[in-house]
Amino acid sequence: MSLAIVGTTTQFGVLGHYKNKNINFKIALIFGGAALPATFLVSYLSQLITGSVQLIIFVVIMILAATFMFKDRKETEKKEFKLTLTLISGSIVGIMTGLIGVGGGFLIVPALMYFTGLDMKKSVGTSLFIISFNSFFGFIPYIDKVEIDWLFLSKFTTCSIIGILIGTRLVSYVPQKILKKSFAVFLVIMGIFILV
Repeated sequence: MSLAIVGTTTQFGVLGHYKNKNINFKIALIFGGAALPATFLVSYLSQLITGSVQLIIFVVIMILAATFMFKDRKETEKKEFKLTLTLISGSIVGIMTGLIGVGGGFLIVPALMYFTGLDMKKSVGTSLFIISFNSFFGFIPYIDKVEIDWLFLSKFTTCSIIGILIGTRLVSYVPQKILKKSFAVFLVIMGIFILV
């Protein structure tokens, strides 16, 4: 259900970031091209893993992603686009998306920042574009495998769409450094909460 919610919601976020020129389509296609096949295949294999194991993997990945986000990158330090690392990180994100049922935002943003040279805001915009397709491909294998509460799904998705429209407008007014640190803190808090 989270994949369906994220996949639908991000479509609205993509429009806002496109207007603000925060999407790098070339990098999105390369990264997403590596992630999509991995997501689709692993979604079938995830049926063999228990929910508890999936949650533990989810938490560990969240904490690792937060650690990368906490690290300060000097403004003068320019990261170059690395094709091999981008393809590898895209595949890993695809695997995690299919395995633990996340759209990959908290994985894709750090990966884009450290392997492609995009800044925080462009990483967010580009990640939304990637996630919108990645999530739908991850959701498809689950349709006939689990029971889905479509009414709850539609209500939650509506609330998420409202939230992403507000967030897309606010991103232009929030300093990049604060955005990055806040994101990292949020991941740690959520990771601890889920683990407990």
